[in-house]
Amino acid sequence: MSKHFPIKTLIGLAQDDVDAAAQRLGRAQRERNDVEAQLDALVQYRNEYYARFTESAQSGMPAGNMRNFQAFLDTLDAAIEQQRNLLAAASARVEMAKPDWQRQKQKLGSYEVLQARGEAAEAKVAARREQRDADEFAARSLRMRADGA
Repeated sequence: MSKHFPIKTLIGLAQDDVDAAAQRLGRAQRERNDVEAQLDALVQYRNEYYARFTESAQSGMPAGNMRNFQAFLDTLDAAIEQQRNLLAAASARVEMAKPDWQRQKQKLGSYEVLQARGEAAEAKVAARREQRDADEFAARSLRMRADGA
């Protein structure tokens, strides 16, 4: 078993890398979801505010109030645009984190395949040894019976 110590070390390190990459990906996805939720909230608030603005404008509104409503809508639109830019950046971070996680996962899988091959080869050698020992035991038993008879 000491022969497999290096591969087990590599597997442990690769698993750590996979875990770290998964955490980075998860963090990026959570950040993206948070930014998207904020964007959705801004858009919803803007739509509600615009509906109130339209309703108030239809029933007659002083020009000063209309300018204030429009200025606030412009501010909301700017905030929405900024949030969309943040969402694009957050989405890009998610897309950058995915391949890293996939590479780490693939590297771990490669090490695990090597370990499985090594264990299979070791098991094959052990099975041959057991068969040889069993054959030798059977041959000795036959010789002892033949010599004793």
